[in-house]
Order: sequence, then C-alpha cells, then structure tokens
Amino acid sequence: MQLQKGSLAPLFTLKDHDGKAVSLQDFKGRKVLVYFYPKADTPGCTKQACALRDAWQQLKDAGVTVLGISPDTVAQQKKFADKFGLNFALLADEDHATAEAYDVWVEKSMYGKTYFGVLRSSFLIGEDGKVIEAWYKISPEDTAPKALAAAGA
Repeated sequence: MQLQKGSLAPLFTLKDHDGKAVSLQDFKGRKVLVYFYPKADTPGCTKQACALRDAWQQLKDAGVTVLGISPDTVAQQKKFADKFGLNFALLADEDHATAEAYDVWVEKSMYGKTYFGVLRSSFLIGEDGKVIEAWYKISPEDTAPKALAAAGA
C-alpha cells in the first residue's frame, strides 16, 4: 500500500556506501529526503543523483538530509558515489526489504520480459517521522525541485 502524506515512514537500517550502518531513526528531529532509484551509475539514476548533489546546499539550508537507496551492493554504491562526487549517503538495500516497506518494489517489464525492480520514488519525511510528501514514479529532474518546494525552500 502506497504511503500517503501523514503516513508514518517505515523505519530502516541499511549500510551506506562506506559500509556504515545508517538508520532513519538517526535523523529524528530533522527532515529527510529518502529517494529510491533502480540502479547505480545508469543514465537516469546518475542524472537524479547529480541533480541532488548540485542542490545539496539548498536542501541543507532547508534543513533536509538526503539519503539515496537502491538494491545495489555497498561496493557498487561506493563506486557510484566516488565517480560522481556525491555528497550524501547512498544506502544498499540488497534484499529490497526497505523498498518493499515503501511500496516501491514493483513488477516491471522491458522488451516483453517481466521482472521486479525499484520504482523511482521520493519521500520527504518530517522531523516527527511522518511523510510530508510522497512522489511515486518521480522523474530524475523533478526530485530536487519538488523536495525543495515541499520543504518550504
């Protein structure tokens, strides 16, 4: 079931691109943009991550911490972060349990084949742990501007 404005954000603890455990609870009392992307270092995901990197100071000024999540391994996340100089944590959701909790692990199809993967989505979570805004099927270009607008920046 998709999360709605006012829903309690599902808690998670995942390893970041440096192998350090990061929990949503670590950010209690702060706004967090949790964004899910299908695969590190692919065109759309790179465009999205670089746009968030470039908007990082504006997001920080609006009191927003950015966390990117994909089913990639810690090593893949590290390579992606280093290659593009990403200035926020990328989290490895290898068993896609967090993606499932946020209802972004969905059936997809390409060239007649069906498979499961991440639906590119973003969630602005408030200081109280509740969803301020949820954007399912968001475009890479819209992630940063929509988060900034919802954060009141």
